[in-house]
Amino acid sequence: MGSGQWSVENRAPLKNEALVSEFEPETGCLSIIVLGASGDLAKKKTFPALFHLYRQGFIQSHDVHIFGYARTKISDNDLRDRIRGYLTPCKGFESTHEEDVGQFLQLIKYVAGAYDTEEGFRSLDKAISEYELSKNSTEGSSRRLFYLALPPSVYPPVCKMIKSYCMNKSDLGGWTRIVVEKPFGKDLESAEELSAQIGELFEEPQIYRIDHYLGKELVQNLMVLRFANRFFLPLWNRDNISNIQIVFREDFGTEGRGGYFDQYGIIRDIIQNHLLQVLCLVAMEKPVSLKPEHVRDEKVKVLQSVLPIEDNEVVLGQYEGYRDDPTVPDNSNTPTFATMVLRIHNERWEGVPFIMKAGKALNSRKAEIRVQFKDVPGDIYKCQKQGRNEFVIRLQPSEAMYMKLTVKQPGLEMHTAQSELDLSYRQRYQETIIPEAYERLILDTIRGDQQHFVRRDELKAAWEIFTPLLHKIDRGEVKSVPYKPGSRGPEGADKLAEKAGFVQTHGYIWIPPTL
Repeated sequence: MGSGQWSVENRAPLKNEALVSEFEPETGCLSIIVLGASGDLAKKKTFPALFHLYRQGFIQSHDVHIFGYARTKISDNDLRDRIRGYLTPCKGFESTHEEDVGQFLQLIKYVAGAYDTEEGFRSLDKAISEYELSKNSTEGSSRRLFYLALPPSVYPPVCKMIKSYCMNKSDLGGWTRIVVEKPFGKDLESAEELSAQIGELFEEPQIYRIDHYLGKELVQNLMVLRFANRFFLPLWNRDNISNIQIVFREDFGTEGRGGYFDQYGIIRDIIQNHLLQVLCLVAMEKPVSLKPEHVRDEKVKVLQSVLPIEDNEVVLGQYEGYRDDPTVPDNSNTPTFATMVLRIHNERWEGVPFIMKAGKALNSRKAEIRVQFKDVPGDIYKCQKQGRNEFVIRLQPSEAMYMKLTVKQPGLEMHTAQSELDLSYRQRYQETIIPEAYERLILDTIRGDQQHFVRRDELKAAWEIFTPLLHKIDRGEVKSVPYKPGSRGPEGADKLAEKAGFVQTHGYIWIPPTL
């Protein structure tokens, strides 16, 4: 092709390119295999999510079986007993909870084996095949979902074993899919290496890189809010928005996980994945459709438009007492807090700072998106000092969205005050079951919907943004400053946000409404 010429490449249609509303139930029996079944993630998140899907009827006892696999040599009943205490009652089904738990646990079978040897995976395949035969499933029509509740270091050997010994035998409408948890590498190089190793074994439509933030109710509402409401369309740009904050705060420290956390730090643990995924949904353009590939194409475009992070727009912190953990090195520079400004170089967002903030051992626990609008020109009511208009989406806890605006204070005098238009989920949707993120995402994997999962090129673009900064931190070129537990974090963080254009509102506090 000559220089200056354009070409259009047509992507081959994928099996899962369909709207969720057009989902058609599949008929082959379903095997869900949880690798790392004896670990904390499986006990606290994976199995409880499967239980709630079972109780709500999304997976049926007559066509699903669940297999646990780990190195620990225990019996089926041992695993069931370990899981039992984590299976909380489903809203509206409390009276039958014990019966439901008993029926669900009978769906679980345990297979013990190593993660890198043939013997264990042949035993696993034998157990799955016996179940499929018992259901008179036609060879090739059954469905196998492998959930890797494991450290990323064992992903390559486990995937190799699955590919060699546990695949669905032929393609007669059935499938084999794998679900992998973050962290997907520690930087661009390691992430690309991991992607290449898994990519050699499985096609992209078979790989589900799970980020549980994409399963949160309010995160999933972002696209609906932006693209299904007319009044947001003309406002959502640099002409009206001053800055956007995406915040994650925890009021506790590493809680005995210091040694693990010290390998990653708050940027790798929270900002590079959870908060960046939220940024994509806040900043992306409207996709052509809701087909997964169209949505993920737009997210990649946003990531590729992010400018390199400037050193003077980063504040790192480490709470006092973090190094007291015996598993943390005495000279650790690992940040437990970070605030940084990301800037998107495109027509919609040029000049609008995206302030990303995450920290541990702070004075509150919350995750939210705060869209702050510009000042009203010609302020005839002299009320700018009271605060700007803001649209706030509270992701957790107390899910809500509210619009902060200026109104006349009731009374005979003409005084203005800050108030809000409020949609609090606990109040508005009292009878509705709001699912946990893992429930929704596991259901998506069963249905073959990859919209809420991270694509390989998306992962690469995310690491390209943060790897230069992370390497500077690892080399000690950017230092973490100490801050007191229970505080707002380093003083420099608020100063950075103010410098970027954020205007703090004084005298107004949003109070979640009571039932």
